[in-house]
Amino acid sequence: MGLPDSELEAPSPAGRMGKAAEYLVAATCILASRGRLNVATQLIDDEGIDLLFSSADAVTSLAVQVKARMSTSKRVKSETFMAFVRTQTFRPRPSLDMLFVAIDVDRGAIIAAWLVPSTVFAEEATESVTQGRYRFYASLKEGGRDRWQTYRLAPEELAPRLLARLRELDDRTI
Repeated sequence: MGLPDSELEAPSPAGRMGKAAEYLVAATCILASRGRLNVATQLIDDEGIDLLFSSADAVTSLAVQVKARMSTSKRVKSETFMAFVRTQTFRPRPSLDMLFVAIDVDRGAIIAAWLVPSTVFAEEATESVTQGRYRFYASLKEGGRDRWQTYRLAPEELAPRLLARLRELDDRTI
């Protein structure tokens, strides 16, 4: 016997959009790498890991936490990107990267992305002690000048950068 309808929660549109963005990133990276990248998803997201990238060319894998914002949001429309990461669950380590990604919902495509090693993010992000979270804030404008500019990637640069990150992790383990 299931729960009464009154006790069932309606699915969150934001949750659906976030999960769709994760799958879009995964599919885009597999296709753009011509199948060199493999991606696993987590059944439970209690460790802040959304995607796990691996490659036949690499010994290690790279865990990635995805923070997506849609083109319909006010911030993205104003050519800025802002996301928050809870300090309570965030555990920086060499094998974890943060992926901030702006998504064009009309085209179902990545507009821009920032792939930031979690150790760098922990050092550079603005932390709100009272709200218990780190803030990521970047410009979507071409040539924007913010602290995250060096990590910004065009959609076609994401898969090659992930492959490079896997090689970097391999070099550390050998």
